Amino acid sequence: MSRVIVIGATGHVGTYLIPALVEAGHEVVAISRGVAQPYRPHAAWRHVERRQMDREALESAGTFGREIRSLNPDIVIDMICFTRRSAELLVDALTGHVGHFLHTGTIWTHGTPVAVPTTEDAPKQPFGDYGIGKTEIETYLLKRAHADGFPATIVHPGHIVGPGWNPLNPQGNFNPHVFSALARGDRLALPNFGLETVHHVHAEDVARLFMAAISSRSAAIGESFHAVSGKALTLRGYAESMSRWFGREPDLAFLPFEQWAAEQDPEDAKATWEHIARSPNCSMEKARRLLGFIPRHTSLQAVEEAVTWLIEHGRVEAKGQAAAGPIQDHSASL
Repeated sequence: MSRVIVIGATGHVGTYLIPALVEAGHEVVAISRGVAQPYRPHAAWRHVERRQMDREALESAGTFGREIRSLNPDIVIDMICFTRRSAELLVDALTGHVGHFLHTGTIWTHGTPVAVPTTEDAPKQPFGDYGIGKTEIETYLLKRAHADGFPATIVHPGHIVGPGWNPLNPQGNFNPHVFSALARGDRLALPNFGLETVHHVHAEDVARLFMAAISSRSAAIGESFHAVSGKALTLRGYAESMSRWFGREPDLAFLPFEQWAAEQDPEDAKATWEHIARSPNCSMEKARRLLGFIPRHTSLQAVEEAVTWLIEHGRVEAKGQAAAGPIQDHSASL
């Protein structure tokens, strides 16, 4: 049995990862900043040691890494590291004191794809603070793994989906009323020709990939792995599929991006641009080959589960039900 420290344990992935670790026989310490509860209740949480830590404050004081090391971990899973400096502080403290270190990256490290499906070793062209920062962390961790033997593995999730929060919708943003429009059979406008791509992953599959990496430690150390569904979706195909899932025939319109954006809420338009400018379409072959991992959920299955939850909680209008308005957007949380 290993002692596993999970930093950022109550977010999207942690909701599934913590029970999986407990059920596998690990001793688990869940670190979170506040007292947030996981999205789904599970009896396994009764067997978890929970600790509150303000990472930013402790890093400023220069003590965060020492605090984590003092917990005597065999494995550390870092879900919420966003800068190279933050990674360096933790890695320096854990060097020689941990058997496996797993970092949560993002497929946004690829930036604009060249050939698809994109593999983990493709040349990277990240843009934006988030993608650039995560790329710097990946470069640093892989260098430490290959040059110094630090036992690092990087997992790069796509657009994380699950019950309890708004999924990335067929317009490429997080407004749940897009699903209500499709459920009513309203015409839905998409940017350009609707051929840009989005690549979802169910939060459970991200958790399963972490578990696979832990189980195949020797194959996982010094490597990066995508965590996405088997296939990306075009916006058009996504909208058409969801329309039919609601029992409607698709009624779509297509507008040049600037014209489309002018008719949207500015924040929704900005989110759409962020996603379609990258249009991810990533390969899962490496995880299959090295870890024996195959995603359990397709993109559509993951989204349908999430939208079913939104309908049940009155957040999406379907079959005569009135929508209660958008829920809080946790899309950036892991």
